[in-house]
Amino acid sequence: MRRAESKILSWDALGQLATQWREAGKQVVLTNGCFDLLHVGHLRYLQAARELGDLLVVGVNSDESVRQLKGAPRPYRPEAERAELVAGLECVDYVVIFPQTTAVELVKLVQPTYYAKGGDYTEQDLPESEAVVEQGGFVVILPLEAGQSTTQLAQKIASAER
Repeated sequence: MRRAESKILSWDALGQLATQWREAGKQVVLTNGCFDLLHVGHLRYLQAARELGDLLVVGVNSDESVRQLKGAPRPYRPEAERAELVAGLECVDYVVIFPQTTAVELVKLVQPTYYAKGGDYTEQDLPESEAVVEQGGFVVILPLEAGQSTTQLAQKIASAER
């Protein structure tokens, strides 16, 4: 069993590995998100993404980028903890924390065969789509788990505390 910490890479280490994967002909799957409160929807989505290729790389938004995307009081958990939780999932091969609000730079670094996102997106509204296609990859929209979201989970917790 690989420890979660061993799966969390720096930007530079990921770039070096990505080059090796491409040279070895690996089909790399890339996805990204905040993963603020890990739930079963995340797990099922990541498992489905992993099935697309030889390995799954997950970009976890930095604390600052989550605040920019979601507003206060997000994120609920710090980036290091969110990355470790995602890395602890068997289906995840590597994790990197990235500071941007989109994963365009991450796509350019990894050059994945497949870029996966959940069904709350369309290929047309993903800022990463152009970079994926320019580098010969494919965008894959995976089914969304109904009733599974961090926002819904946080609302349920908040209403239970009242």
